[in-house]
Amino acid sequence: MSEKVLMKGNEAIGEAAVIAGCRHYFGYPITPQSELIEYMAKRLPQVNGVFLQAESEIAAINMVYGAAGAGARVMTSSSSPGVSLKQEGISYIAAGELPCVIVNIMRGGPGLGGIQPGQADYFQATKGGGHGDYHCIVVAPNSVQEMAELTVSAFNLADQYRNPVMILGDGALGQMMEPVSFEDLRLIPVDKPWATMGIGDRVSPNRINTLYLKPETLEQVNNALQAKYAMLQEREVRWEETSTDDAELVLVAYGISSRIAYSAMEMARENGYKVGLFRPITLWPFPKAALAKAVSNAADVLTVELSAGQMVEDVNLAIRCSKPVHFLGRTGGMMMSPQDIYERIVEIFKANKGGK
Repeated sequence: MSEKVLMKGNEAIGEAAVIAGCRHYFGYPITPQSELIEYMAKRLPQVNGVFLQAESEIAAINMVYGAAGAGARVMTSSSSPGVSLKQEGISYIAAGELPCVIVNIMRGGPGLGGIQPGQADYFQATKGGGHGDYHCIVVAPNSVQEMAELTVSAFNLADQYRNPVMILGDGALGQMMEPVSFEDLRLIPVDKPWATMGIGDRVSPNRINTLYLKPETLEQVNNALQAKYAMLQEREVRWEETSTDDAELVLVAYGISSRIAYSAMEMARENGYKVGLFRPITLWPFPKAALAKAVSNAADVLTVELSAGQMVEDVNLAIRCSKPVHFLGRTGGMMMSPQDIYERIVEIFKANKGGK
C-alpha cells in the first residue's frame, strides 16, 4: 500500500513537478495559487533548482521561454488575470516549439474578479488565448491526486511533443486538502538535441526563432504545427465516463464541477433517473469522438460549468447538435450544489415526459 500525505492541490502540483524533473520555476504571486509559488520557493533550492519571483507575469513567461529553449524542464503558474498577461509569451513558446508547463488555478472574473473558484478561462486555454494558430495541450484534474499525476504527465507530454502544456485547475482544487500518493509518478527522460546549449560535441549553435519574414516560410512553419496538433488529437485524448451505457441523460463536466456532478448523478440514480457522467480530462484535444459515442443512446445532455457557458460549445460541436444540450452554470466564484444539478435533471426528465 502506497504512503499518502495530506496536501493542498497547489502543493501537490509543486512536489509532482520536482519529481518530474522540474528544476526551474519563474512566477509571480496571485491568489488562489500562491501556495504553489511558495512551495517552489522552498523546495527547489533543496534539489539544486532555480526559483525566481519575477517582477511581473510578463517577465516570468519570457524567462520560461529562455529556460525551455536551453533544454530545462521549467514551469510557471498563475491565476486568471495573470495568465492573461502571459498570453503573448505563450504564443511565442508554442511557435518556438518549446516544452514547458503552465498552471492556471482559475478564479472568478472578468477583470480582477474575485479569489473564489471559476472555470471561465476555458476559451482562453483551449482556443489559443494569444495570437496566431497555435494550441496548448490542456489537462484538467478533478482531485489533488490527479493534480499530482497530471503534472508529471504534463512535463512528459511537453517534452514528447515540444509543446506547452497547461494544467487548468480552479480555486477549489488548488485550496482543498486530500491524501495524495507520489509513489508511482515517474518522469520520462527525453533527449533535446534541438536545445540552444549544452548538447555534446556540437560546433554550431542551435537557434530558436519565431520571426519569419517570408510568408512561404511562415506557412511551412504553420503547416508543421498543424500536423503536430492533428497527431495530438489522434493520440493524446483522455476522458472518464461513468454509467453512460444506459443513461437517458449524460452530464458533461470537468474539474471541480465534475465532482459536484458525480454526486448529483448518484442522487439521480438513487431516485430512478438513468443519468451518466462524461468527464473530459484533456480539454484540448477535446474528446469529441468519445463524447459522441457516450451520449449516442441518451436523449439529452447537460453541461455543467462554473462559467456563463464555454465548454458547452465544444459539447455541441462534438455531438453535432444531434440532441438537446442543456446548460447549468454559476459565475463570479459561486458554485452550484449537487441539489442544484439534481433539480435540473428532474426538470429535463419531466419535460421529456410532458411534465408528468
